[in-house]
Amino acid sequence: MTNSPDRPSVTYADAGVDISAGNAFVRAIAPLAKATARAGADASLGGFGGLFDLKAAGFDDPLLVAATDGVGTKLKLAGDTGIHDTIGIDLVAMCVNDLIVQGAEPLLFLDYFGCGRLEVGVASDVVKGIAEGCRQAGAALIGGETAEMPGMYAPGDYDLAGFAVGAVERGQVLPRPDVAHGDRLIGLASSGVHSNGYSLVRRIVEQSGLSLDGPAPFDDGRTLGSALLEPTRIYVEALKRVFAQHPGAVKALAHVTGGGITENVPRVLPKTCSAAIDLPRITVPPVFAWLAASGPVDPSEMLRTFNCGVGMVVITSADDFVAVSETLAEAGETVFALGEIVEGDGEVAYRGALAL
Repeated sequence: MTNSPDRPSVTYADAGVDISAGNAFVRAIAPLAKATARAGADASLGGFGGLFDLKAAGFDDPLLVAATDGVGTKLKLAGDTGIHDTIGIDLVAMCVNDLIVQGAEPLLFLDYFGCGRLEVGVASDVVKGIAEGCRQAGAALIGGETAEMPGMYAPGDYDLAGFAVGAVERGQVLPRPDVAHGDRLIGLASSGVHSNGYSLVRRIVEQSGLSLDGPAPFDDGRTLGSALLEPTRIYVEALKRVFAQHPGAVKALAHVTGGGITENVPRVLPKTCSAAIDLPRITVPPVFAWLAASGPVDPSEMLRTFNCGVGMVVITSADDFVAVSETLAEAGETVFALGEIVEGDGEVAYRGALAL
């Protein structure tokens, strides 16, 4: 078939998809991926799929655990502020923290980046954050997908999704079935809002009339935008240290994401147990006090929307509580003696009030 003389040939670039930009992007991020190599994966890019060798990673009888997530409307704040190099940490954190609560060591990570027009600098900053998150979690960034789809996204917008795979030896899966009355709860401090509740955060910011470029009223020396973009804390290395030093001491873990403590802790409780949580023991980051006052947002709504200062909950026996707490603190975590397991119906029972 030949082209009509009065209708010049069109290209994919004419339709809004720049293959050359995509190739330049892959070249730019290849060193970032390579830096996440670990035993079992070389983290090189360019194949049709990524390989992982479980035997080389040291597993004998493993179960694979997979998780996928995004970062929600926190992406809008990244776009509005032009700060793109931390949102990738959030993406990794949301996935790998979900793996470790099953007792699984994160092994590999893949990402999906969708946009209307590929801006290599922006996309490279995003992957820089993803690589940093993988480094913190000990996972190899072995691949991903970049989709340039004109007309699907507004100019400057992009979407992210993450996919993580981990492994756990067959007899070490969490939660254990022996969570019981008298067990203790340990709270691990969050770094801030993490990656949940940002539709409400953005609404409160809009109502406040404050500029994202202006000073944060709760964090001296930072802009409001950068403070709200503080990335999600990754708890993998600290919990792996506990697993290694105190085998069997952790009975269950709960990653506090959307739904807050109220919705996430019950996911690992037997039907005959409840979690009695002492709210005054939590050191609440100032961002939550600001959100609660500026909304205003009722304390019960805060607890079922945000992490309110606790990003991970650890359940141990009373005998293991001190040793596990000390190891977590030595690993750099801020630890709260959060409460205990009591007789109940699988829910959370709050005692006292948050210091908002």
